[in-house]
Amino acid sequence: MEPSPLTQQARPEVFQQKVVELYDALFKDDDATDKSEGFWRELFLLKPDKTTLRKILNELSPEDLSHLQRQTRQLFSRAVTCIKTGSAPADTHALDTITAFLAAVLSKKYTNPSSDIINVIAGLDHIDAIFTQFVAALDVTIRTGRNLDTRQKAIGAALSVVSGAYQTSLLSYFTHRDLFPSLMKFIQDSDSNTGALEPFTLLGLLANYNKFEFQNPYRLRLDDFVNEEVIQKIIVAVGQTCSSLRGKYVAIQEDLPEGWTITSTLGMIGLGALTPGPKKRAAPVVDPEVAKELFAKLPGDELAVLLATYDFAHANKLFCFTFVTSAAVKGGEAPFISYLSLTSYILQHAYSSSRSVLYSRLSLLVLRQLVEDQVLCKRICSDESKTSVRLCRQRSPYLPLVRGDRVLAAIILDIMIDGLTHNLRKRLDVDLYILCIGTIFRLVSHLARSRTRLNYHWSELFRSLLSLVRFLTTYTADVKHLQNIETLLDDLVNLIALSLSAGEAFLPNPAAYDDLFYKLVEIGEVLLKFRDNFELGKRPSNSIDTLVSVSTHYKEMLSDGVNGKKSKNLTSAQVAGVIKQGYETLSLQAKEGLDGWEKYREADERSFLKKMARAAGEDVKKLVGAT
Repeated sequence: MEPSPLTQQARPEVFQQKVVELYDALFKDDDATDKSEGFWRELFLLKPDKTTLRKILNELSPEDLSHLQRQTRQLFSRAVTCIKTGSAPADTHALDTITAFLAAVLSKKYTNPSSDIINVIAGLDHIDAIFTQFVAALDVTIRTGRNLDTRQKAIGAALSVVSGAYQTSLLSYFTHRDLFPSLMKFIQDSDSNTGALEPFTLLGLLANYNKFEFQNPYRLRLDDFVNEEVIQKIIVAVGQTCSSLRGKYVAIQEDLPEGWTITSTLGMIGLGALTPGPKKRAAPVVDPEVAKELFAKLPGDELAVLLATYDFAHANKLFCFTFVTSAAVKGGEAPFISYLSLTSYILQHAYSSSRSVLYSRLSLLVLRQLVEDQVLCKRICSDESKTSVRLCRQRSPYLPLVRGDRVLAAIILDIMIDGLTHNLRKRLDVDLYILCIGTIFRLVSHLARSRTRLNYHWSELFRSLLSLVRFLTTYTADVKHLQNIETLLDDLVNLIALSLSAGEAFLPNPAAYDDLFYKLVEIGEVLLKFRDNFELGKRPSNSIDTLVSVSTHYKEMLSDGVNGKKSKNLTSAQVAGVIKQGYETLSLQAKEGLDGWEKYREADERSFLKKMARAAGEDVKKLVGAT
């Protein structure tokens, strides 16, 4: 090893930062005595190496950390003191250090998570004092820190502890000290469209912590929050996150159909070389098995922000109205459009992983609450809402491609149909299907009550509903004992019955109404098996008798023949003629109040929302660990 020409001292094989030497001295030296004041001053004056610190801590087992608790407690306590003091650059360095430290410490599997983590961080005797100071220091820094960067780092530290300690008692300190005003002030002061993302994600985790066990202060704050500027910034951040996450699906498989152009037409007949201008680079073709694995890793962890979106939508009407009506941001699309687009991608791939299912259901819960708001539903179903949304077309069968602007209700119906079509499994996700059917039911109910005729490919909707009837009839043994299956069956039957009884009010023309009857006649035999397999006739909560009576009525007419002539092989035109003729003698006995529905009750989704909060916490933990 050659000596340095400047100092004549031996040079190390690999250069090592001074701060790394201090990490080694803290966690690798056998000396367990307290470090000097100078050691801590030097540690927090040096720029942290978060990657190395996490690597050192990740190599330590929970038992190792227990043996090093003297050092870990000192590090946490000294970092909190630096954050409280607020002197540059020690405060920002302490925030970075404590974020990496907590991300590593809280990610380990402990025998007794709460008590073991408390022992590592501060000890049972001191945790109350030190953690109260820590949360207070974060609160003050987020609200009045020296600059936005320092305040952002404080939010990162809070995300680190909240996501990492979600199943422990440590989060109670965040409910005793209300960070809501500070988080909202940071969003108001932020100078970027994405500045609201982290604080809003943090708010979602805090608002869901034990919210069914006690009055969560963050949840209560959402009810009466009316700062439109902050709400607008939050919605823009949510929209941009959705747009970015949709891009990850498209990067795996480009699914945007090409429109008709001179260039594409010449290319189809082999004369593409005659077209001027640069050639568009073709999207890479991914092997189907590889694509399947890639889709299973989506959506990205950033979608943890959807948890807070759900809570705000559930609690705050101003948020809902602003979300649906916000205009497109410069150079992009409206936030709600991005949200609908991403929902279609997640829902079409919901089968690929348990995370996809969770986020699909959460996204549908947001939609359900929007369509249950009568003011918003009126707007969603009116020409005022016409727009264009990129919907997922990555799996067949495909819905008809409609170019140009459409009413939002038509777009939402497309998303629901794709959800019904692409997630059929013997182990059916009943709750996901209940949400899809329920959303369709609420839209159809509004259209029928308001007598709004919607120009839409209704035949695709009726085909998907009756295909679901066929599926359930075929796989009765597999689905009959699934939880909540009776709710799904009743909702499905009542939706078809509502379409039969009120179709004249919302279908655009008689042909669409005839098509529904035609499809019901086609499925006549299956319908009887469906009724008998699930013993639907024994439950007054559904309208199966209405469907069967219609099917039987036309079956008898068809058996009598056309114009008095019997024939086993009738053309579709002849059947359509019988259907029109049959209206005159059809007695459609629909249940009273068939277009009614129960308003969403959060308590009904208690188990799911707890599971969703844990999943979002895990995603945030990965995000914090990656920064």
